[in-house]
Amino acid sequence: MNTQNTPVHVKLWHREFWLIAISSLLLTMSVYMLIPVMPHWLMLTENFTAEETGMVMGAFALGLYFFGAPCSWLVQHYRRNVVCMWSIVAVGLATGLLGYIDGLRLEFVEFWVILVQRFAMGAAFGLAQMILASTLIIDTCESFQRTEANFSASWFSRFALSLGPLAGLMVYQSGFHVVLLVAIGMAAASLLLLKMVKFPFRTPEEGVHVMSLDRFFLPHGFVLFVNLLLVCVVVGLLLTIPHQPVFYALMMGGFLLALLAQRFVFRDAELKSEVVTGLILMVAALLVMLVYPASPVSPVCVGLSVGIIASRFLLFFIKLSRHCQRGTSQSTYFLGWETGVSLGIGLGYLLFYQQAEQLLYTSLALTLTALAMYHFFTHAWFIRNKNR
Repeated sequence: MNTQNTPVHVKLWHREFWLIAISSLLLTMSVYMLIPVMPHWLMLTENFTAEETGMVMGAFALGLYFFGAPCSWLVQHYRRNVVCMWSIVAVGLATGLLGYIDGLRLEFVEFWVILVQRFAMGAAFGLAQMILASTLIIDTCESFQRTEANFSASWFSRFALSLGPLAGLMVYQSGFHVVLLVAIGMAAASLLLLKMVKFPFRTPEEGVHVMSLDRFFLPHGFVLFVNLLLVCVVVGLLLTIPHQPVFYALMMGGFLLALLAQRFVFRDAELKSEVVTGLILMVAALLVMLVYPASPVSPVCVGLSVGIIASRFLLFFIKLSRHCQRGTSQSTYFLGWETGVSLGIGLGYLLFYQQAEQLLYTSLALTLTALAMYHFFTHAWFIRNKNR
């Protein structure tokens, strides 16, 4: 159980798995495209203050939980892939609402309209990804491939953290409305790919409660959730600093290095070393940003750090889950990741707008806190409580 690597099964990478993984990537990219450009549009075009922009961007995190409790009931009473597809449609419609507002050329759109839009997008995206990660990925795999399937599919969504903002910044040169059109196109492509997958029929379970924690949140994984949340808040804070497209391209390079490191560097290493190394790399990236903001080393270190930490925490959640809780563990991991990133973005504009140095020092303090928590408490707690 303390092995650092997951087995590789060539047969996992069949047509249906590829379609679902790429669908998840495109859906996540369509949402992440807005991260670097929507705040700029809100403040320059719609005359929002930095505080209002922070609250709007942070509302996405609250929306993620809206359909969490009824998620299990929805997938049991309706075709799970159909529920997921309607959620993707809702993401596209929420994005289209921004296009409608932008097309009206309103300089003073009501704050609550954008707040509700961002909340609704979070709710739709949260439901779609919880069903994708906790149910649809598993439905297309053999039982012995499910851990590898969850591990591999998560990388596609992780890549969107660099590819989404990169695409958004490059397209933004042609206008915000073009960014929205591309984002809607990606959501439509995600929907089309998912529609091409044939899912086996599952007999609905009896006695499923309308509201439950099944496929939503793993209560005994709360410690891991908090530790992951701390790391992802730092990631969100860093995304509020204005970056050139090359920053996100280099971050993607860091993700690819993380994949290689997991296969070759950490293959037989002590289990604790992966997260500790990842957090040390994040500390190094933050220090480099403080001393030399334009250094190409920092985005590579950020990508390498996030790739190592996030994939290891995902496997921790799986190993912590009990029988029939694999899907719930995936949703809990997803919520920890997305909540942290969204809160970090919201806090970045709310508290640290145009104060990069204070933001970096705060990020450094949060990273050291996450490192101390993991080293002195979380890892030992996980070893005592894991079930796989």
